[in-house]
Amino acid sequence: MTDVNFKPAQALPRQDPDAKQPDRPETEDGAALTYDLIELLFFAYRDFTGDPDDVLAEYDFGRAHHRVLHFVERNPGIMVTDLLGILGITKQSLGRVLKQLVDAGIVEQREGHHDRRQRLLYTTERGHALATDLALLQQKRLERALIGLPDGSDEIIRTFLLQMIDPEMRPEILQLIRSSFDLKAAD
Repeated sequence: MTDVNFKPAQALPRQDPDAKQPDRPETEDGAALTYDLIELLFFAYRDFTGDPDDVLAEYDFGRAHHRVLHFVERNPGIMVTDLLGILGITKQSLGRVLKQLVDAGIVEQREGHHDRRQRLLYTTERGHALATDLALLQQKRLERALIGLPDGSDEIIRTFLLQMIDPEMRPEILQLIRSSFDLKAAD
C-alpha cells in the first residue's frame, strides 16, 4: 500500500447550513453513529504523521519508511521476519522500503549470530539520528496535547489506544512495547 503525503488546505470548507445533512447510520443496537471521534482520530493521525512527513520528504521517504525505521531503531537486531509481523505488510513491500533505507545508509543488515541466513537489522548512526529527530517531533506534539489535561490523562490515553487494538494482539504488542522500553532503559 502506497502512502500519499500531501499538505491539505489549512481551513476546512464552510458548510452550507441549509444543505441537507446525510442521514446518520445506526449501530446494531439502534444508537446513532457519531462521526466526531472517527474524524478527530483521522485529523490527529494526519497531524501526528505530518510533522515527520516533512522531514521524510527531504529523503524521498514516506510513512512506510518511517514505520520501518521506527521499529528497527526501537528493536536493534530485529529479524526481517519479526518486522514483517509487526508491520503487517508483505515481504515484497518491506523489501522495497528496506532496500531504499539500506541504500541511503539509514539501516544496515547483518548476518545472524547462529544462522548466517538470518538478516538482522540495525540503524546506522545516520539512521539513529533521523529516527530520533522524527520521534522528537511526535513527542513534542504529544506533550502539547497533554498540557492542560488532568493528571493521569496519559494513562487513560494509553488504555484507550490499547483498547483500539484487536484483543488477541494486545499481549504481543504490550510485550513489544515493554521490550523496546527495556532495551532503551538499559543503554
